[in-house]
Amino acid sequence: MGEHHHHHDMKGKNLFIAVILNIVITLSQIIGGIMSGSLALLSDAVHNFSDVLALIVAYFANRLAARPNDTSKTFGYRRAEILAALFNASVLIGIGIFLIIEAFHKFYHPETIDSFWVIVLGVLSILLNTASVLLIRCDASNNINIKVAYLHLLTDVATSVAVVVGGTLMYYFGIFWIDPFISILIALYLIWASFGLIKESGSILMQFVPKGVEIDKIVKEIEKEPEIKDVHHVHIWQLDDNHVHFEAHLNFKDDVMLSVSNRVIDELEKKLYDIFHIDHTTFQCEYERNDKKGVIVSNKG
Repeated sequence: MGEHHHHHDMKGKNLFIAVILNIVITLSQIIGGIMSGSLALLSDAVHNFSDVLALIVAYFANRLAARPNDTSKTFGYRRAEILAALFNASVLIGIGIFLIIEAFHKFYHPETIDSFWVIVLGVLSILLNTASVLLIRCDASNNINIKVAYLHLLTDVATSVAVVVGGTLMYYFGIFWIDPFISILIALYLIWASFGLIKESGSILMQFVPKGVEIDKIVKEIEKEPEIKDVHHVHIWQLDDNHVHFEAHLNFKDDVMLSVSNRVIDELEKKLYDIFHIDHTTFQCEYERNDKKGVIVSNKG
């Protein structure tokens, strides 16, 4: 338990440092964008500002998720990070649409841009965002909340590289249409990358079957137990990124003693964890009970 809290503390500390770094980037790019007249730089600044908000939301969601459960919140705040991920990914799509609209406006009303500041501040953004990415990279693989924050930052590194390339083309060749063009590329990538994360977080909140889990295989493993006649009324869902819950009715062949059913349940819990990584199971034991026997029972009627 102490190690778990230490892990949350490390994630929280790294997120907080990333927030500070992105505030520095955002303020410098807003000032530089206004001074240079670069939409790409202002677009990157808006994106970095969304990073600041996203990281703040991710930070507080991470702290909230670590709070213990109680009698009024039996699952605690485990889904706080899923809600934060859904919110932040949705914000990214909104920003992407805004940038596309602004870029088309810039195409029709082109302006001369001081590309020196575009290059300098783009390089600064690359350095600080790379540092932020390295801070939270390890936690992004198994936490959707951190993954969305990581996507914000990783996208910023890529877009800042694009801004620097565009600034260089403007500085040496005077190709100023490249500025809104880069903004559109940034926006399209944001929308594409965010859609998958919205789908993933939405699936968890809707309690869909976790990706890669096949109910038929789970049922077959359970029915290998010699005492079990069939399994029905199955539900499986994710509480958060790392916890899968499973519940089902077990129809026993015989009217067994409670000690026998306990042994069977213990064996099933171990088997489902080892094979399918299901870490929370709830079984309802039955014998010749008159109920619906479908694996998935319709909730209609």
